[in-house]
Amino acid sequence: MRILLDTHILLWAISGDERLPEKARKLIADEENEVYFSIVSPWEVEIKRLLHPDQMTLSAEELVAYCEDAGYYRLPIKENHIYYLSCLQRAEEAPAHKDPFDRIMICQAITESMMFITHDHLLDGYNEPMIYTV
Repeated sequence: MRILLDTHILLWAISGDERLPEKARKLIADEENEVYFSIVSPWEVEIKRLLHPDQMTLSAEELVAYCEDAGYYRLPIKENHIYYLSCLQRAEEAPAHKDPFDRIMICQAITESMMFITHDHLLDGYNEPMIYTV
């Protein structure tokens, strides 16, 4: 199975953080799975580091290096990922979700036939079967 990691899951995985749920840990460790990180994650990390250097000490460059050391595959942003944004729908009763980083990663996972692993329960409002909330 090909899996794409949400930025929080990615950060917890590369740092060995105990907040990484066991379900995610098992999927990431399973050698049958191909683990991907979106190029969106270093972009998100760098923006957060520039805004809040006391809270995000990891740079985008360091994140990419850790991901490569871990054997994760890089997923670039492609045109079809962007085009799919217009197809992404939320349930009417779902609480608002405005994170553009999450939305593009969901579109990447859908168009690339990947499972998207996240801890963000707001993403359940998209009703996409490939979103796996842990």
